[in-house]
Amino acid sequence: MSLSDADAYDRFMGRYSRPLAVPFADFAGLPLDGRILDVGCGPGALTAELARRVGPGRVTAVDPSEEFVATLRGRHPAVEVVRAPAEDLPFEGGCFDATLAQLVVNVMDDPVAGLREMARVTRDGGVVAACVWDFTDGGPIGPFWDAAQALDPELETGSACPGSRAGHLADLFRAAGIGDIVDSAVAVDVEHATFEDWWEPFTLGVAPSGAHVAGLEPDRRTALRELCRERLPEPPFVVSAKAWVARGAA
Repeated sequence: MSLSDADAYDRFMGRYSRPLAVPFADFAGLPLDGRILDVGCGPGALTAELARRVGPGRVTAVDPSEEFVATLRGRHPAVEVVRAPAEDLPFEGGCFDATLAQLVVNVMDDPVAGLREMARVTRDGGVVAACVWDFTDGGPIGPFWDAAQALDPELETGSACPGSRAGHLADLFRAAGIGDIVDSAVAVDVEHATFEDWWEPFTLGVAPSGAHVAGLEPDRRTALRELCRERLPEPPFVVSAKAWVARGAA
């Protein structure tokens, strides 16, 4: 039986995004008595953490994917979930006390417009915060792309994604007119019991890395898998995944 997009995403990125939600929410510094918006919520890694902290009735989540929206409504029926892109949020100005985007800025069609919308729907002085994996050195997919580039030096990796290198997320915040910016990095450690536990989610077709695997001929796919196996420690091993974080005031 094939996995749904939401289940495949959970298997692929959820193993890292769920633990990331904790230090990201800590960094954002949430108002415990306010309304919180989760932009680009996906299947709900950050939404679950926000609901745990402030209560589901104070959390609203948006995502452009109809399947992710339906999945999140099933998982968190007390959370208001709306289908919408980050660049066109269907809310009045200033109606949230904090607006967060976890692992979303790098895939927005227009990151500056998305961040500007996040600031618009946040009250004056409220929190706007975002995080993006470090795709240059230390992100969770780094070992995969290092091996893939060793086999194909011309391969484009995620290092050019918006917000994925030091200081760039803060630059995007400034371009969106967000003030009082603080940026930093956080990391999460995820243990993998076996090599297959690490490798199998790359075969699900999720994200550019999954698309790359899906497009390889069988012998090239085997070569990539075995090079990854050679480069990773003996299992069980820990992947330490770093993300850039930034927050500011609307």
